[in-house]
Amino acid sequence: MIPLTVAHGKSIQLLPGKHNRLIMKIIDEFGPRFVPGGVVLYVSDTGGKCGYFDKAGLSVLGIKVDIHDKMPDVVIHYPAKNWILLIDTVTGHGTINAVRRKELAERFASSIAGRCYLSVFPTLTDFSRHEIDISWETDVWIAEAPTHMIHFNGDRFLGRY
Repeated sequence: MIPLTVAHGKSIQLLPGKHNRLIMKIIDEFGPRFVPGGVVLYVSDTGGKCGYFDKAGLSVLGIKVDIHDKMPDVVIHYPAKNWILLIDTVTGHGTINAVRRKELAERFASSIAGRCYLSVFPTLTDFSRHEIDISWETDVWIAEAPTHMIHFNGDRFLGRY
């Protein structure tokens, strides 16, 4: 089993495997780097539908979902910006393509937090196989290059660096 600490210091156990190792990297590496102070509200597990489900935390954000709904692989609330990150992995649900983005937008339409869509890949090679499917207005994080993100959103790149 893979131990994983989620919101409020609560620990869960995930079954070993590629998908759950990637979930662990999202929580342990992506979160602190790009979503400091983020609160994990949902984590899927390949061994079952859900590894962690904070229904009350989702409800506070105006989100009414059931554990049996087709959830993203990970949901994180970023209180500092009042964003909700809807994260799918290529090892789980696949990329956030146009159809999946629309599905998630409808499912989380009641959220008082702004929605962010993120596709996660273990390697650049995995990303290159699925790049054509990524929806505009979404982001990509690749675990083997953890300090960078790819934005499929042109206006974020307009300007000086």
